[in-house]
Amino acid sequence: MHQFDKFYKEGGKLVLTPRKTPLSLIYLRNLTTLAEAGARIVPAIPACYHNPQTIEDLVDFVVARALDQFGLNRVLIKRWVGHG
Repeated sequence: MHQFDKFYKEGGKLVLTPRKTPLSLIYLRNLTTLAEAGARIVPAIPACYHNPQTIEDLVDFVVARALDQFGLNRVLIKRWVGHG
């Protein structure tokens, strides 16, 4: 955990993309601890509302969400333009 402390104190961002399932209790506790310390948790869970046609579309969705956490807006997916 001390490597994260050093990174966080220096103003870095940590984005975790967990993919392991099922999530064990110890895994959830560790993710909670990291989130409480400022890490962003972006699970590798693709969505279907953007009508993916290929596996690459699903991967691009997860990558786009992770890049969003760094303020990097890449044109990997069609963005939701809804109301509300």
